[in-house]
Amino acid sequence: MSDNHLDGVDWAALAALVDAIPQLAWIADASGDINWYNRRWYDYTGTDFEQMQGWGWQKVHHPEHVDRVVAKIKMSFETGTPWEDTFPLRGKDGTYRWFLSRALPFRDAAGQIIRWYGTNTDITERKEMESALRHSEEQLNLLASIVHSTDDIIVSKNLDGIISSWNKGAERVFGYTAAEAIGQPITMIIPENRHAEEREILSKIRHGERIEHFETIRQRKDGTQIVVSLTVSPVKNSDGVIVGASKIARDITDQKQIQERISVLAREAEHRSKNLLANVNAMVNLSRADTVDELKQSVQGRIQALANVHSLFAATRWIGAELTPILKQEFAPYSAEVDNRVRMSGPQVLLEPDLAQAVAIVIHELATNAAKYGALSTNHGCIDVTWSDADRKLQLVWAETNGPRVLPPSRAGFGSKIIQVMAAERTGTASFDWRPEGMVCRIIFPL
Repeated sequence: MSDNHLDGVDWAALAALVDAIPQLAWIADASGDINWYNRRWYDYTGTDFEQMQGWGWQKVHHPEHVDRVVAKIKMSFETGTPWEDTFPLRGKDGTYRWFLSRALPFRDAAGQIIRWYGTNTDITERKEMESALRHSEEQLNLLASIVHSTDDIIVSKNLDGIISSWNKGAERVFGYTAAEAIGQPITMIIPENRHAEEREILSKIRHGERIEHFETIRQRKDGTQIVVSLTVSPVKNSDGVIVGASKIARDITDQKQIQERISVLAREAEHRSKNLLANVNAMVNLSRADTVDELKQSVQGRIQALANVHSLFAATRWIGAELTPILKQEFAPYSAEVDNRVRMSGPQVLLEPDLAQAVAIVIHELATNAAKYGALSTNHGCIDVTWSDADRKLQLVWAETNGPRVLPPSRAGFGSKIIQVMAAERTGTASFDWRPEGMVCRIIFPL
């Protein structure tokens, strides 16, 4: 390779020098036909000159980029302007890496382009870093958008308790702008009688502890106090050293007030229902009708069963009552005598109020009968109460064993009539099996 303007140049030495550079280098004539590549080109692409001469270099370009690159190169060759672009080139292992390609024209004494010199620098790692940086920026922007738009209070502070960030949620709830809050101690929103609480939080943060769902009181700019649910997490720097804390808080003042109102209403309803039933109980006691004491006691027991189940309604805010507590309440008067002789087995079933009252009366009648004549009237009798809630039906079985020998009654007793009426009124069924070893009652109520 010779040139009138480069007399005295040792081309072999120059070629060896270019072979040693990390870039893929090439030389083309004025028309753009490449007639020389450095050793790096062949090492990377795994090709030889016969494959690459002229415009053969297109074979190792990515098919999605080659048409664009060719068009841009031809325009540069036509105008004589330096050329620069980025694109992927295929290596000998079949994978593509990104390169920054540059080409400069070389002119003769008359100013005519006689040759082009080009290099391709591997920028894959840079592209990957740029992509990772863009992704990180996108994630940070997304996170910033979430923090900015959420209704929750999100603030951060250093280990001295000085506020370092303050989102829109904090501005809305506390009334301080970010400009007013940042740089101020976090105690500006903490009532004075709770400052010790903040010192304890900072102490835990310094030890790497996270504080979750901590309910406390905070203070607005206008002096009013609110209830917040607070989560505090340590913030670490790039070296893993704790440098501060982030706080996420939610104003739960309205929620707490609603809960308190519901609680008050539930207690009031419980009080009223018990009071009503107590009045009914008193009326029965004061009755001067021609009734026997035994009937009066039985009526009182049924009213008490209703009172018991009404107390369970208050616990669920009048949604209903669970079956297991109903059973336990009815067995409570006999607990000293029965020990472990009563066994209960079945899933959790929440009964709506009307059904719960009916079931309470049914269980009361069965327990009363067992205490007088059945399994609970002896020291060895046992009762198994099992139930299921399949097919939208409550199916309950009361089975007594080891009690007095059972004889089928000659006529239906008042208790069994009540049980059958309670079932029938709710389109259910009740049946009795008077086995010698113990009575079995099967009851079905639609749920």
